[in-house]
Amino acid sequence: MKHKFFHQYLPLICILSIAVSCNEKKKETVVESQDNSRPNVLVILTDQWRAQAMGYAGDPNVSTPNLDELAAASVNFKNAVSGMPVCSPFRASLLTGQRPLTHGVFMNDVQLDTNAVTIAKVFNKEGYDTGYIGKWHLDGHGRLQNVAPGERRQGFKFWKGNECTHDYNESVYYDNDDPDRKIWDGYDTFKQTDAAIDYIQNRNSSENPYMMILSYGTPHAPYHTAPEEYRNRFDPAKIQLRRNVPDNLKEQAKKDLAGYYAHIAALDDMIGKLIQNLRDSGQYDNTIIVFTADHGDLLGSHGAYKKQQPYEESARVPMLYHIPEKFKIDTGERNALMNSEDIMPTLLSLCDISIPNTVEGLDYRPYMEGKEQIGDVTLLTCVQPFGQWNRVKYGGREYRAIITQQYTYARSLEGPWLLFDNKNDPYQLYNLVGNEGATSLQDNMEKLLYERLKETGDEFLPGLEYVKKWGYTLDETGTVPYTN
Repeated sequence: MKHKFFHQYLPLICILSIAVSCNEKKKETVVESQDNSRPNVLVILTDQWRAQAMGYAGDPNVSTPNLDELAAASVNFKNAVSGMPVCSPFRASLLTGQRPLTHGVFMNDVQLDTNAVTIAKVFNKEGYDTGYIGKWHLDGHGRLQNVAPGERRQGFKFWKGNECTHDYNESVYYDNDDPDRKIWDGYDTFKQTDAAIDYIQNRNSSENPYMMILSYGTPHAPYHTAPEEYRNRFDPAKIQLRRNVPDNLKEQAKKDLAGYYAHIAALDDMIGKLIQNLRDSGQYDNTIIVFTADHGDLLGSHGAYKKQQPYEESARVPMLYHIPEKFKIDTGERNALMNSEDIMPTLLSLCDISIPNTVEGLDYRPYMEGKEQIGDVTLLTCVQPFGQWNRVKYGGREYRAIITQQYTYARSLEGPWLLFDNKNDPYQLYNLVGNEGATSLQDNMEKLLYERLKETGDEFLPGLEYVKKWGYTLDETGTVPYTN
């Protein structure tokens, strides 16, 4: 408009002068607009939420309307897995894009190397604000102790977090540079959501995009500590169990699942609240949202609880990528077996940030754009069984497993252990190891497993060999002892 106005009323020499000036300003504006249009990144990480426990995944026991809506508008990696299905290893892989035998966090309650090239450090260099809220579990200095500002926070600048706690009411956290212990007032899932909303709303005054991880502690056990309003929604007697829960665990599993679903219902409400605030702040259409979990929970399936094992309820996790429309990436279900270490390179690629050569995971952006086929096969690993999977008490074992879009094959140090046809046997009730009709399949999966182990440099040694290499101290159950 200015150009037309001056064209009509000023001499030609003025027109030329002003046109040059306007063009320069226009260029500056375009550059600034491009910077401002860089996408925000919000990773919503939950703890011990198995992929099957979703309304959109067909669970008959729970309604998750907000996540169902998010899934409908997202790329849904329905076969995504946690490469080492336990807390700290997943988190270290998320932050580094590396597999556990590379970053060394193959057990809980050990410290991730503070020299690691992490997702926060990379985003910082690209001018992003970085923030972390909630459970960390990567510091190894005691579960209720402060993760001190500086290198131990692995590049995250904003911080309202705790190392690890499963007390979800009046739980501990630390606020940025304040060394004093703080307490979330009430159910921490609610308060952490509010903290994330405050962070998001404050971004409107910042010229920089942000990358934030919101790390909830729920729906991890204890299962019966959600607010009463949510616990009252679920009657254990009406819970429909998965077919692989044995009779001796059915009563307990129904009771625990009722509490588990109560946590999930509360989380779904909070995720809906969070997304609505993204919309209200005008950031939703320019924010990449990843929703996932660090591992699942057996909750009675296969006669066990919690994680570490290669069964579907333990290893398969939700993995939604809500990607702004400007990327022109189709939404919907995808079959690829996205793994833990793939999240970092995929997010960097979506933000047009170079992927460090330290990263071992796959960049799934070309796959989502339909330009490349990857993710037909991936690995599951247990380096050293511990905790609820410790060798002494529960017969835990080291294993390496290969997963395709149809099969799961696991081998322990003693030999072939599990072989399931997940399409024809989705509850993994029939172990095909040693079955005469599956000899060729077992041989092929064994070959595929060792090919991948060779590719990744995994010698598949006894767990204590790796424990010795990394200098970890274990108790009598093979677990790294921790304090509060």
